[in-house]
Amino acid sequence: MTKNMLIDAIHPEETRVVVTDHNQIQEFDFESQSKAPLRGNIYLAKVTRVEPSLQAAFVEYGGNRHGFLAFNEIHPDYYQIPVSDREELLKAQAAEDRSQAATDDNQADGDDNATAETDGEADGETDGDVSDIGGDAHEEAAPAINMRALHRKYKIQEVIKRRQIILIQVMKEERGNKGAALTTYLSLAGRYCVLMPNTARGGGISRKINNGADRKKLKTIVGKLDVADGMGLIVRTAGAQRTLVEIRRDFQYLTRMWEDIREKTVSSTAPTLVYEEGNLIRRCIRDLYSKDFDQVVIDGADSYKEAKTYMKLLMPSHARKVKQHAGDAPLFKEHGVEDKLAAMFNPTVVLPSGGYLVINPTEALVSIDVNSGKSTREQSIEKTALATN
Repeated sequence: MTKNMLIDAIHPEETRVVVTDHNQIQEFDFESQSKAPLRGNIYLAKVTRVEPSLQAAFVEYGGNRHGFLAFNEIHPDYYQIPVSDREELLKAQAAEDRSQAATDDNQADGDDNATAETDGEADGETDGDVSDIGGDAHEEAAPAINMRALHRKYKIQEVIKRRQIILIQVMKEERGNKGAALTTYLSLAGRYCVLMPNTARGGGISRKINNGADRKKLKTIVGKLDVADGMGLIVRTAGAQRTLVEIRRDFQYLTRMWEDIREKTVSSTAPTLVYEEGNLIRRCIRDLYSKDFDQVVIDGADSYKEAKTYMKLLMPSHARKVKQHAGDAPLFKEHGVEDKLAAMFNPTVVLPSGGYLVINPTEALVSIDVNSGKSTREQSIEKTALATN
């Protein structure tokens, strides 16, 4: 066994996930029941205040405090203006979306040629961020739209009103005294695709897929999908080597999800949650799991059933790799990762030189203090500093 995903969900108040490769921890994340993440969730919300000085609105969606919705994150569908003006705006935005999509493709194709020579990495998606599993899906799908032209004609106070009902998605978590950052440009992340139900881009490929042959194949595949007008679809890096059948199945799954969201929205009263991004187990299977894994071992009966069902939905042929932990010892202890996790959270890190680091996170930054410790064998302070570092 070389690469495993270990999920400790035996205690309902906290879930921990570790990815190991040759018994070394590659990824770690945890989720507390008392502080569930909001990012990616979709809510039916109500505008509580329009702030002309910020050109933004404050929105009640059900979080701990009101969310912040900038004017350039509000879709023209929500503008309270004459129908003819709104149609003109939507046409202009659709044309701009198509132009931007073509520009992105041309730039990415240029990146392909450059990459062949320099073996560099195209910018765009950032897969596998340990601190925010699944975050890249929404960063990748953020609408690359120049909204300035649309907003020159109007001010937010002219088109958005207090008590107005809107459908929003959380882009950034609440932090400190700041409310969550919101958008009305929605994105639904799947295993291989991201569906943008109200961003009119015909289709795109993640810019981190930098192989020219893969990009051409994926463009052909996307062209065969029945993406409705007014929607957009982006193929994620995980879809680089996927077939038409696999990507179509993922696209259909996202389409059904969007229909469910629409139906729930119609029957709901603001503020309310209409779509949850998914718990940690689902996000890890969606964003981290690959065919390289030997097994997914889960400690906790309910979580095992959930993971098994979700794996059958996303990758039916891999469901056999999802197994329930049956040993007497705790899962992490049995696989030798508990002590490694404890060491990982120790603020003091001993260096081979005999020096040590003290790492302390603050609200604005992470401070790293380098100390010489036992590294005192050199003849001068300069040489000591060099040896310590």
